[in-house]
Amino acid sequence: GWQASMKSGSLSYILPCNRLPVQLMRQVRVYTSSGQKKDPGSEETTGSAPQETLNKAGTGRQDTSNAGQKQSFIKEPIQVKVKAVLKKREYGPKYTQNNFITGVRAINEFCLKSSDLDQLRKIKRRSPHDDTETFTVYLRSDVEAKSLEVWGSPEALARERKRRKEAEIKYRENLFRNQRLLREYKEFFGNTKPRSSAAAMFFKGPGKVVMVAICINGLNFFFKLLAWVYTGSASMFSEAIHSLADTCNQALLALGISQSARTPDPSHPYGFTNMRYIASLISGVGIFMMGAGLSWYHGIIGLLHPHPIESLLWAYCILAGSLVSEGATLLVAINEIRRSAQAKGLSFYQYVVQSRDPSTNVVLLEDAAAVLSVAVAATCMGLTSLTGNPYYDSVGSLGVGTLLGTVSAFLIYTNTEALLGRSIQPEQLQRLTELLESDPVVRAIHDVKATDMGMSKVRFKAEVDFDGRVVTRSYLEKQDIELLLQEIQQVKNLEELEAFMLKHGENIIDTLGAEVDRLEKDLKQRNPDVRHVDLEIL
Repeated sequence: GWQASMKSGSLSYILPCNRLPVQLMRQVRVYTSSGQKKDPGSEETTGSAPQETLNKAGTGRQDTSNAGQKQSFIKEPIQVKVKAVLKKREYGPKYTQNNFITGVRAINEFCLKSSDLDQLRKIKRRSPHDDTETFTVYLRSDVEAKSLEVWGSPEALARERKRRKEAEIKYRENLFRNQRLLREYKEFFGNTKPRSSAAAMFFKGPGKVVMVAICINGLNFFFKLLAWVYTGSASMFSEAIHSLADTCNQALLALGISQSARTPDPSHPYGFTNMRYIASLISGVGIFMMGAGLSWYHGIIGLLHPHPIESLLWAYCILAGSLVSEGATLLVAINEIRRSAQAKGLSFYQYVVQSRDPSTNVVLLEDAAAVLSVAVAATCMGLTSLTGNPYYDSVGSLGVGTLLGTVSAFLIYTNTEALLGRSIQPEQLQRLTELLESDPVVRAIHDVKATDMGMSKVRFKAEVDFDGRVVTRSYLEKQDIELLLQEIQQVKNLEELEAFMLKHGENIIDTLGAEVDRLEKDLKQRNPDVRHVDLEIL
């Protein structure tokens, strides 16, 4: 036989030709997921064409069998499955009043004192920080009730908030006059880490190298200046300017080292480590302007307007003393860089080029340039003494200026690269990536970035695709399965199912947060240079 298809809404029937559903449309009722009846008028219109075709094809049999078939179709019940959908919840004030709120937010938003919170219910929650296991939160409804008890009415609380907001704006406008209040604010909330003593930093490491260089270059400048006044040599003037530039630049480096030890604050959450690179960059610019610029200027003046040079005996003695002192400072800087490079597993050249320690780098390059410039100045002054030609002395001044310009260009380049936020070495990045990918809870990682923040501090960022099954199993391993099974068996309706899912869903999210904390802790422990880890959950 032949078959005809009849459609009504989302229902479709394939019927044989000997059973004509003439009255079927009257029995179909379509329901939405919300339980509302749908008007079947449109369906009747849709099914009119198939009915006419059926009537034309079966006119010979309708008179004898329609009555019995009609009765049989009416008796057959039509079952429609309606999908059970959880009603969408409107999260209004009644729901959010049971949210948790920290003590700091409660004090700031509801104008309370810390003593007001002592009488409220305290709830321990998992801390997102590594240094503490749990932290205390309060119910928002309890905090709101306490604020109304303290202030009497919502209007009074709103007025107090407005007053405090105005006071805060005024405080920010007069920040320099309120430094004492700012220090009290920091003492009240505490510091994230103890501040290191600035004086102790100059007795070891880069601070010691910089202080030794300041003392030696200061003495060299004084004696070279006397030699230039006595002899009038252009090369000696360049050497005096060179020592003055070194002294000023190293004083700037000392300031940068001191500022880099400042404690991070809300305006600078990652600290002030880059102050060393900023000071080194300014130092490079200073060398170029003061050292190279003045040396070139004095050498050109000597070539355009030569004049005879007096006895150079005292100049030679001072240059010899300067060579010894600059060489001693150079050895101190070399030993410090070699020790630091061995600790980082780098070669001496890699440590200098990557500008791992900008302060020591500046001292190293300045003293190396000083030793070479002393040799250049002594050679040109010797040629002037032997030949009596003052042009050699002016050429020596130009040579010293060129040497200083080269050093300053290298310092500007390396410190600019460091301040721009360059990536870490590919080998180190590969180790961090392999550590994450080898963890069972991680399905895949994307958009990996590792930035060298300077002074052996690395910031690592990655988007992590977590395996939900492993996270859920990690949660189930900590639960009593028999008790969990009893809870499942007690679920009888949608409300109980929702309560069950909300309870364990929140716990699974907490388990995911604990897994993130564990991964961050592992990254920091196995790679001490990694100080900040940002893992984004996909």
